Amino acid sequence: MVLHLLNQLNHSQKSAFAVAFILLLPPFFPNLFHPLARSSPSMFSEWIAPKPRHLDLMEGALQRETPMELHTNLWSPLTFQGWKPCTDPPKSTSLPEKSRGYIQVFLDGGLNQQRMGICDAVAVAKILNATLVLPHFDVNPVWQDFSSFVDIFDVDHFIDVLRDEVAIIKELPSDYSWSTREYYGTGIRATRIKTAPVQASADWYIENVLPILQSYGIAAIAPFSHRLTFNNLPSDTQRLRCKVNFQALSFVPHVKELGNAIVHRLRQTPGVNQAEGNGDLLEETGQFVKQQTGKFVVLHLRFDKDMAAHSSCDFGGGKAERLALAKYRQVIWQGRVMKSQFTDEELRSQGRCPLTPEEIGLLLAALGFNNRTRLYLASHKVYGGEARLATLTKLFPLMEDKKSLASAEELAKFTGKASLLAAIDYYVSMHSDIFISASPGNMHNALVGHRAYMNLKTIKPSMGLLGQLFQNNSLSWSEFQHAVLDGHKNRQGQIRLRKEKQSIYTYPAPDCMCRA
Repeated sequence: MVLHLLNQLNHSQKSAFAVAFILLLPPFFPNLFHPLARSSPSMFSEWIAPKPRHLDLMEGALQRETPMELHTNLWSPLTFQGWKPCTDPPKSTSLPEKSRGYIQVFLDGGLNQQRMGICDAVAVAKILNATLVLPHFDVNPVWQDFSSFVDIFDVDHFIDVLRDEVAIIKELPSDYSWSTREYYGTGIRATRIKTAPVQASADWYIENVLPILQSYGIAAIAPFSHRLTFNNLPSDTQRLRCKVNFQALSFVPHVKELGNAIVHRLRQTPGVNQAEGNGDLLEETGQFVKQQTGKFVVLHLRFDKDMAAHSSCDFGGGKAERLALAKYRQVIWQGRVMKSQFTDEELRSQGRCPLTPEEIGLLLAALGFNNRTRLYLASHKVYGGEARLATLTKLFPLMEDKKSLASAEELAKFTGKASLLAAIDYYVSMHSDIFISASPGNMHNALVGHRAYMNLKTIKPSMGLLGQLFQNNSLSWSEFQHAVLDGHKNRQGQIRLRKEKQSIYTYPAPDCMCRA
């Protein structure tokens, strides 16, 4: 019937009818715009499979020949840069004789945002000479993940590593059992602090939280994410945050067990028959195969629906995709995230558009990764599905992920638990030869810092440069590759000292590291 009506209308009427039809879809077909689309993308937004947008570059990438010198430099580990993790114990390793009370924090966000919140919570407890209650993880509204601290991190290890610096308990004593998340959600409570400013100073906690501790013996801080400054803190406090992040936070055994199994399988060299069955133009020279034996790169492909919708960029899916993403923004964020005031060209030139799988594939090819590269995909389900991944798969046929490397039985205990699945990806990423993230974000920031701390190679895409290059349709492959190599020669894990207001979790030197 819809097609019959459209045939009776002129072009402008057809366009108006199509827009009205799209906007009226959600009430009648809510699953098409379901809020859980990060883990199960809506069907409507993927009706039109996006076509490759950079056909000339794609052709050049498929015909590329990687110079041996470039290949050697790419896979060589980082040279020692003169910095090492600081392992000196704190000046005073004795806990205060008497705790001033109990500190509770309620953390939202995903795994890596929670991870940073944990580090800050330990530091705040130290500042106040208080006992920290194991941080509470709020249920993520998008993923509906009910995982708690004990489901993700090794609690005994966490407490043991920090035992000389901060008192930590798993549960509140019975006298304070009333202090729960539900209690604070049902009314205004004197023991809850809701006003902690972003990047609050140590003095703010002493002036505003300490009196509550002294009056009630307990203080609950929510919201808490990013509620402790990175500036003007004692070096011991900064060092403590580093110790939590890089030493105390260890994943539960079954995460590490599966992570080790995946790493082992990635380091096994695929047979020639396996490779030939997955792609074209495979390079079979003995030198390349020998150099890549047992090595792999992790790609954090941060291209889920939230990312695409939040950016307000155009990704080639036409009017249908733009309308679907606009509707998704409205449903998920209720107008708090509006369409950008900038054009798509301006957003790309400013480096504010996430790289698509096609674009990150072209970047990897230009950097010198050949089509025998073992590529591990660390990501939520990609927006656009297999159709969006097709160009990346064509360039890198030996691409793997959790589902391809682990059995259904191995993954069973992680099903529906986004934080645990992210923990596996984090663990594998920390054991890779090279890590690269397609777009900045919490996982990118956490791994950039952790790998810098361990002197591991990490490639940071120059988003502004790439945005400009991908808009230039006249570039040849050789010109594109030359610009990429020149723009990324100092973005492969070199230590960058933290500047004012920057995070110690992304830039661990000099706060967490010492000159050798």
